[in-house]
Amino acid sequence: MRLRRVPRRPDGLVELPTLLLAAAIYGGWLALTWWHAALPVAVLFVAGGWISAWHNSLQHETIHGHPTGSALINTAIGWPPINLWLPYDIYYRSHVAHHSTRLTTDPFDDPESKYVAKEGSLLWWSERVQQTLVGRLVFGPPIVVARTLVEELVRLPREPAAFARDWLPHLAGVAAVLVWLDWCGIGLGTYLLCFVYPGTSLSLLRSHAEHRADPDPARRAATVERGGLLALLYLNNNLHAAHHAKPDLAWYRLPRFHASRHGKVPAGPVYPSYLALLRRFALRPHDELLHPDHRP
Repeated sequence: MRLRRVPRRPDGLVELPTLLLAAAIYGGWLALTWWHAALPVAVLFVAGGWISAWHNSLQHETIHGHPTGSALINTAIGWPPINLWLPYDIYYRSHVAHHSTRLTTDPFDDPESKYVAKEGSLLWWSERVQQTLVGRLVFGPPIVVARTLVEELVRLPREPAAFARDWLPHLAGVAAVLVWLDWCGIGLGTYLLCFVYPGTSLSLLRSHAEHRADPDPARRAATVERGGLLALLYLNNNLHAAHHAKPDLAWYRLPRFHASRHGKVPAGPVYPSYLALLRRFALRPHDELLHPDHRP
């Protein structure tokens, strides 16, 4: 883990809701793994997927400087690799770059873009499989994991020191998680299928339509108005346009901020609910895969 420079809030307050949330997530994960044998597989799949995706939302919150004014404490809260495959440092840099670029959604400038610049490449095929929401939920998890690992192996000979800084602490954390799982008697295959796979799939549901290419930067981030229970899972990141407008705002303050700017500022895509999103994009592409700036 490395110290990160995040703005210290002038009031110096610690955000209790986020601390309680972190306690619930890690406590829930410990309980689910310890008592996994007492739960039906279907219940473990749903609960394990929820807790894994919830942890990813917590990591996102810590990257934005919550819940304390200490970068070290925030990093320690978000760092544990219970999802196994993505080092926190890599997620941190990617997400900071995503918020820093003025060319959101451009495949060359936005590392979290789902668009591509040309047809026929391996990247194009991997994203084409995920153009529909069903394809993204079913095939997305193994694709994003495989892509991350391939990209990192390509990076290794170019940046061996940086690679080691990212991966050695992460692998140590993964080893600790595996020791705990072995102590609990839960096999790695069961953990991957009941925690990592559904958790990654739920996170991909959130990100499927949260950005859309548009000439106006203010219209590139989407909003799902009624997140329901998923709003809690995503820590109100269904209000993604509001999050981009004020990325340092804590998750529990986003709904009020969103309401204050409703109808007063340019809006990106707006969807009434995740169910409406599923009905619209289950078997239809969210957008053209080629980014508008790179289409012939």
